[in-house]
This record gives sequence, C-alpha cells and structure tokens, in this order.
Amino acid sequence: MAKEIIHSLILIFTIALGFLFPKSVLASYDLQIAASLFIFFFLVKKLALPNSPKTRLLESVIFTLIVLLIVNTTGSIRSPFFFLIYFLLFSLSLLLEPIISMVTSLTLIIFFLLSLPKDQNFSVLLPIFSLAFITPFALFLGKEYEENQKLKAKSQKSKEETFLFLSLILKNHLKNIAAAAENFLGDHQLSIIKKQTEKMEKLIEKFEKSLSL
Repeated sequence: MAKEIIHSLILIFTIALGFLFPKSVLASYDLQIAASLFIFFFLVKKLALPNSPKTRLLESVIFTLIVLLIVNTTGSIRSPFFFLIYFLLFSLSLLLEPIISMVTSLTLIIFFLLSLPKDQNFSVLLPIFSLAFITPFALFLGKEYEENQKLKAKSQKSKEETFLFLSLILKNHLKNIAAAAENFLGDHQLSIIKKQTEKMEKLIEKFEKSLSL
C-alpha cells in the first residue's frame, strides 16, 4: 500500500504542475518543453530497463505532464485534445497500479473544476464528469492486466522448475543408469538400474502432484 500512496502523491504533484504551467512565463515554450519531454522519454525507453518499476513511474509522470501541457495550453476542457486524458487514465492503470487511475481521475476533476469560472452550465462541465465514468473501465482493465501478468509469472516459474527438475535430478539418475548399463556384469548392475528407475518414477510422480496443486 505504501507504494500506491507514493505513486499517487507523485502523480498529484505532476497534475498540479500541469495546471500551473499555462499560468507561468514558460507557457509560450510549451511545444519546446513537450518535445524535450518526448526526447527524454525516448532515451529512457532505449537506455533504461523497460520493466523496471522506477522506469514505469517515470514514464507515467512524463506521459501525464505531456498530456496536461497539450490540453491546458489549447483550451483546457474545450481543447480538441481533451480525449487524450481518457488514454492517460487507461495508460496509468497499466503502467502502475490499477487504483492510480481512480486517484488521477479524482485529482483531474478537482483541478479542472477549480480552474473554471463560476456559474458554468452543464454542457461545459460534462467533459469533466465524463472522467468519473471512464475510471471504472480503466480500473477494470488495470486489474485484468495485473492478473494476466501474475499468471504469466506463475507460468514462467513453473517452466523454470520443470527445467531445473529435468536438468539436475533426472540427468543425474540417467547418468547412473548409463554407467551401470555400460559396466554391466550381472545382477548387481541390474539391481542398480532398477533402483534408479524406481527413484525416477517416484520423482516424476511427486513432481506431477506438485504441479497439480
């Protein structure tokens, strides 16, 4: 839970920065700043570990900042690029924890409402409240993706255990059987072969039972 709180706080700060930027003296350099962020994002993807949690957090921050810079410097909720915020919510639920999409959506709604003049009609507020309806879908998608990743990890672990079992345990027993067969002189070697075969069968049965649990 501590990880989700830290990620939420970082994204809340990023959203606040995205809303303060159009009111700053740097607003006229929005295209240059967005381009610089894209270049930085590309370098991070190329040079850093793509599956690192820190890298995904950095990607989320850059993606959030770029989208908000584009939207808030082209008309805020009246921006023709407002739809990018929907993609932002879905992307954050995949890059980070699913709950992040809910935190982001609530933060965006609050900041958009605070940035608007008073006495706005419902048609103006509709794009803002639409974020609340998109959030459950983003949350569901994030949870499904998370479960899928867990299943993949479990499957990979099972494959690794199978490989370890075959490469270490069975290989050693097969070597013993091969040695006994090569030096076969009579009942003693035959007894060794039978014992090794029985051990292999028991190990295979035990391994099969562990996979079925």
